Amino acid sequence: MSQTISWDDFDKVVIRTGTIVAAEPFPQARKPAIKLRIDFGPGIGEKKSSAQITVHYSPEELVGRQVLAVVNFPPRQIGPFMSEVLTLGFADENGDIVLAATDKKVPDGARLV
Repeated sequence: MSQTISWDDFDKVVIRTGTIVAAEPFPQARKPAIKLRIDFGPGIGEKKSSAQITVHYSPEELVGRQVLAVVNFPPRQIGPFMSEVLTLGFADENGDIVLAATDKKVPDGARLV
């Protein structure tokens, strides 16, 4: 069972859409990962993220794809890479990550409401 939170708690988490503009393998990561550069539009700009999504995605197919990310967590050092946002996804039946995304294109930087 999940813990109940208040609307104010939820409102502190800023989840926005962004378009992946670059993706490359991240062989230095402890678990297989891909380095992403995501454009969140005016006001936020481009941010970097590391995502453990190698089972379902290749770097080539990610460019141009719109994703959801938490943009107000502090940056996190992952090996030699500084991840600036948390790209969101769901674990499939094997525990492999499937990206969270909108089913239609929305403006980059749009906030989850």
